[in-house]
Amino acid sequence: MKVYDTKEFGEMIKKRRKSLGYTQKYLSEFTGYSASFISDLENGKTTIELGRALKIANLLGLDLLLEER
Repeated sequence: MKVYDTKEFGEMIKKRRKSLGYTQKYLSEFTGYSASFISDLENGKTTIELGRALKIANLLGLDLLLEER
């Protein structure tokens, strides 16, 4: 799926987290990131730290692919 903004990225994170049966609290405890960070990420906050967002995506089994248009 192509992702064009932080809102779509967050929706994909949330969808995958739920499909795995994880709560935001569980993911927070596992990663050491605050539950508010997880919530902000899933809600598409534009100022989310990229490194943390990528780590969570990878932990949830999501790959990010960048390619030229």
